[in-house]
Amino acid sequence: MDYQRILSGKSAPLPIYEPVIACLENPQAFPDLLEPVYREAMKLDDETLDRFRFALLRLQLYADIHRNEDLEKAMHIRYVSQVLEKVIFGTLVMEPPEPEAS
Repeated sequence: MDYQRILSGKSAPLPIYEPVIACLENPQAFPDLLEPVYREAMKLDDETLDRFRFALLRLQLYADIHRNEDLEKAMHIRYVSQVLEKVIFGTLVMEPPEPEAS
């Protein structure tokens, strides 16, 4: 799978994509790679951080679109991208709405 293309969209790739790709390619290593990705993201300027957030969003959209092809892989891609977004940005852009209290 070409994670670099998905992350980059139509823009030039960012260096932070490499450790994200490592997380996507090796689910067992994700817990160990989470903090280094976070620390690298904290060094990014606002514009680059915004590009990175959209890269994570593209991963989530890709996983949703292709979930019927390989459900397990799609769930892993979505999980990694959502955890990174939540840890780095504090919220999810595509967060499901809270159920209303009755």
